[in-house]
Order: sequence, then structure tokens, then C-alpha cells
Amino acid sequence: MPVTRRTFVGGISAAALSWPEPTSRILGANRDIRVAVIGLRGQGRTHIAQFAALPNVRVVALCDVDSAVLAEQRAAFEKRYGRAVDGYAEPRAVFDRKDIDVVSTATPNHWHALIGIWACQAGKDSYIEKPISHNVWEGRQLLRAARRERRIVQGGTQSRSQPGIREAVQFVRDGKLGAIRYVHGVCYKPRLSIGKVGFGKAPETVDYSQWCGPAPYEVLRRKELHYDWHWHWATGNGDLGNQGIHQVDVARWILGDEGLPQQMISIGGRVGYDDDGETPNTQLIFCDYPIAPLLFEVRGLPSGKEHQASEAAWRKGMDVVPGLERGGSIGVIAYCEQGRMVIDTGAARAYDPDGKLIAEFKGDGNHYANFIAAVDVRDATLLHADVLETHLSSALCHLGGISHQLGHAARGDELDKLASRHPEFARAFAGMRAHLLRNGVDVANTPLSAGRLLNFDPVSEQLHGDHAANALLTRPYREPFVVPALT
Repeated sequence: MPVTRRTFVGGISAAALSWPEPTSRILGANRDIRVAVIGLRGQGRTHIAQFAALPNVRVVALCDVDSAVLAEQRAAFEKRYGRAVDGYAEPRAVFDRKDIDVVSTATPNHWHALIGIWACQAGKDSYIEKPISHNVWEGRQLLRAARRERRIVQGGTQSRSQPGIREAVQFVRDGKLGAIRYVHGVCYKPRLSIGKVGFGKAPETVDYSQWCGPAPYEVLRRKELHYDWHWHWATGNGDLGNQGIHQVDVARWILGDEGLPQQMISIGGRVGYDDDGETPNTQLIFCDYPIAPLLFEVRGLPSGKEHQASEAAWRKGMDVVPGLERGGSIGVIAYCEQGRMVIDTGAARAYDPDGKLIAEFKGDGNHYANFIAAVDVRDATLLHADVLETHLSSALCHLGGISHQLGHAARGDELDKLASRHPEFARAFAGMRAHLLRNGVDVANTPLSAGRLLNFDPVSEQLHGDHAANALLTRPYREPFVVPALT
């Protein structure tokens, strides 16, 4: 069979994603599905609670490189559930446990793909927080591992399990608002300065080499080890790959689960303060899809400089988007010929061209329960966020980072010209420019990164003749934390 965009991105037909265990045993019919959670400080606590609440599921092991966090969460688990849980300081000890069926991970981004691959190779299914990779190449290796080892792998893009959002997406894809003109996602989330101290020190309770894992082992270049890793390229992917991937995933879903775009470009910068962070706090990407353009925008500064007086004022002073609920600052809008669909984190609403509400979609779902249901009957087609879809959405975010990193410093007129390649790109950039000006940043004088135009081959997942960009599709790895090259 010839290799096409469709056959490559899937890697295997949907019909082949249902398989029995070697013994034809359906797990849930005989015993509890046994879960280990890796990475406990932040979202990992949610993983513990969500899995522990499901019938026929038993959390049996916790793992974290911070001994203090591990001890704290083991004690909290015993207090809440009335039984002890095993604890481990590093992931490979978890994979050695033959009685563990599922590994769930909420580590920093740079560990996601390797933990997922190791889990597959150890014969375990996995739930992996978004983004499921730190770069494009390792996400593809995770997908190959899942298919080769016939494992169930769910990405943490939870919107896929929200019934209201699922119905809203299908409403648009069924053409009930006419043809899609473009889709615009936004992440206006407060991101204050992390300070400028130059170097920090990992807590004594942390095995820092293990924490770095696949990333370079280097001096800590920020005050805080935790969370602020999002804003360093070695470990994180900025807000585009942090919060933004949820909305990027929904936007791509609306377009029909399109793969990766043939062209994309970014405009952005880390502006408004000087701190230890590297990733942009202001960014706009434009993705040229065959069906319609996809735009995504990050704003970490508030609506104006007057809101920077305090953290509380900053958090309350973010820009809002008309039609979005829950603060109106995070969501996706699909603009169509016969109206628009507005999707936020909990609901969706369809409007006609005059702004009249014509349909509303609500309903909560359980992403963890969806994963366990697929694990129970060995059928990956039941997953709402199969590893393939989360790989593609993660990779799109990574491409936005590559365009930004390979960009050049540019000001006013040059940036306007770059955005003029499409009317909606120009409109969105004009809004970004005005937003920055309200925060005391005039792009006529303060340069942003005019990102490199990426000409991407979605089949090979390579950039045409662009050696510098292709180099950023992956990274050097250090022993023994090497992401394996799979075929």
C-alpha cells in the first residue's frame, strides 16, 4: 500500500486497534486494574484522585523524584483511602512491577514521551499528560511504541471527553454553520514575571539528575525548580504547549482532525518584563490548513499596565473574549459562513450571523473513565484522545516553538508585513500589538521574534530543506534517559 498522509499519521488502521491480551483475559472481569502514578506535585494529585474514584481500579504505587513530595502524598493517600501505597523514587522501578497494569504520568513535559515508551515496552498501558512529548520526533516514537506493543495510550487532552464539546464539534463538522472560514483559539492566562536571579538550587530532597532525565543536566537557571520549568525550552514548551494545547487540540478537531499543517509561522516574544524565563508570554501562530486557517494566541500580560500593580489585579485584569464563559479568556471560536461556534472549558454555544444564540451544548465527561474503559476491553478505538491525536496536537505546538526560536528580531512595519499574508492573521496581530501597547510595549521600538516560515511535510514530519528547523524536531539525549528510535 502506498504511504499517504492518512496512512502515515495513523500508522495502523483503526480496525487493528482492538486486540485481546495474550491470554484473552479482560482485565476488569477478573481483578482490579492496578495503577501507578508518576509525578505527584501538581496534576499528579488529580490523577490519583480520579483513578482511585473509579470502580475496579486500584492505585497501588506512587513515584516522584522528590522524596518530600513522595512521602507527603503517600501519607495523604493512606489517610484518605485507609490503606498504604507503595512509593518509588524513579520510574524504572515501577516498570519492573509485573502486577501493575497502567502507568499514569504528570511529570514535567520533557519526561512524558520516555515514560510512555518505557511503559509500552514493559507491557503497560498509559495515561500521559499533555503535551505527550517535548518535541515532534519523540512524540512519533511514542506513537510507534504504542502501536508496536499493542498498548492503550491516552493523552491528557480532556476536552475530548466532554459530551457538550463533542456535540459542538460535530455540529460544526456536519456543516450546520456552513463552511469553516477560520478557527481562532486563545489562551489569555496571567503569567507574571518569575524574577531574575540567574541561578537557583534544587531542593535537597530532589534527585536533580533524575529530575532532568532526558533533558540536559545543567545548572538550574531560575529560582524555583517546580512549575517554572514550563518557561525554559529544555524542559517546557511555554503556554502554547502548557494550557494552549487543550485549545489547539479542539481547534484541530473542529477542522476534521487534520494532521500537521504544510505551512505555519509565529510572531511573539517575552516582553513586558525581564526575567529568567525563555518562552514567549505573547505569541500568535498561523497554521495554513487546506480546509481553513488555524490561529492560536497566547497573552500572559493583563489587559493594561494599570493591572500590573499587584498579582491580584493582574489575575483579575486579563483580556476577555466575547462569548466565552469562566472569565472569557481561554477557548476556541470557529468562524463559519453561517455563524460561529464558541467553545470554552465547560460548554459551547452556536450563534447565527446576527449574534443570536441558536444552540447550546453542555455536559461533563470523565477522561480517566474513558481510558479505563478502553483498557478493560483492550480496544484503543474507544479512546477519546488516542496517542495519535494527542501527538499531532502536541507536535503542532512544538512547531510553533520552533518557528519562534528560529525567528529574527523585528519591529513594527516588518511585523505588520509578515502578518499581512492572511486577513485574519493581520487582524489578530493588530489586536496583539494594541494589547502590548496598553502594557507599555510598543513594537515599533521593542522587537518581537518574527518567526521562521516553516514548510512542513506532514507525511515525513520533516521540514523541507531546513536543517536548523529539522534539528529542533528532536534533541540530544543523555544516558540512560535516551528516547529510542523506533520503526
